[in-house]
Amino acid sequence: AFIHSTRSFHSDDRQRSLSNHTLLHATLIFTSHHPTPTTMMMKLFTAALLLVISTTTTSLANAAELQSLTTSTWDDATAGKTVFVKFFAPWCGHCKKMAPDWIKLATDFESSTDQLIAEVDCTEEGGKELCDANGVKGFPTLKYGDPNDLQAYQGGRDYATLKSFATDNLKPSCSAAHLDLCDDATRQEIEGYMALDEAELKSKIAGFEQQMADAEETFKAEVQKLQETYQTLTADKDAALEAIKGSGLGLLKSVVAAKAKASTASDEL
Repeated sequence: AFIHSTRSFHSDDRQRSLSNHTLLHATLIFTSHHPTPTTMMMKLFTAALLLVISTTTTSLANAAELQSLTTSTWDDATAGKTVFVKFFAPWCGHCKKMAPDWIKLATDFESSTDQLIAEVDCTEEGGKELCDANGVKGFPTLKYGDPNDLQAYQGGRDYATLKSFATDNLKPSCSAAHLDLCDDATRQEIEGYMALDEAELKSKIAGFEQQMADAEETFKAEVQKLQETYQTLTADKDAALEAIKGSGLGLLKSVVAAKAKASTASDEL
């Protein structure tokens, strides 16, 4: 199964497919007006047909290689794997630009049993929730690592850089599933959490999530205060400037200009 394969064809594939289908359609119209097809006509028709088949096959292969995940497929697709995920929106220009390289990267790792290159459409039902849960603010956002503790990727977006990063970093790391990779302090912390029952674990998670929500609200409130302060200062500055101009500055400048003009006229005489 494709686990909800990425949207049928990417934009470039769609455009090529439409162009090739247009070519095939034009060829059919041309040959239909010639009841007795010549060898050249048959070659033209065959070439157009093969081109359409080739493009469609390539597009379907690309779709199969790159998994587009939602809340309903995330757990099964990422279980036991180190992941590299692109969170995107179909209308995003930068997302479209990097799509071919991301598909190529996914193809490189498609046979891996412990690594996954995938994407999440933040505009789709089930995708938006994943984007919100992972703090996605802009597109594309790339994150990697343990699927339950993704880290922000800050490197280049070209294929060579992405491939190098994935090769070096998409490896098992310290987690509940890989205690042997943890240092003593982290292992003890994880073991302490594993001793808790499900209700206690969910309570702790809820507590941390509430702290994050509180931090977000505090940020928004303080930004609003800064905005209001800025607006007040701007209004005060504009009023002060108008008062200064009205206190005689404009008249003084007009007198200086008049004197200068009079002096110039006198020199000319």
